[in-house]
Amino acid sequence: MDELTAEQIAQHYTAMGHSVDLINAIIAGDHDETMDADERADCVSRNVEHLEIMVAKDFWTTEDMTAANAAISAGNSYTA
Repeated sequence: MDELTAEQIAQHYTAMGHSVDLINAIIAGDHDETMDADERADCVSRNVEHLEIMVAKDFWTTEDMTAANAAISAGNSYTA
């Protein structure tokens, strides 16, 4: 794989933040009210999977993964 630019890394990190926000919103009950319980669980599961994949990447430099790891943990508990 080619080296990523700082801009590309920043875009990935921003996308991770969107997943964190979505997971946290669903868990807090601040979600699209048209989603039923199964859809919410599926959405959380997909976003947790995205975060797990991204946290494992080796291109990160000084990015803080605390929020991502917390959302992974919370999301896994939510869908358990």
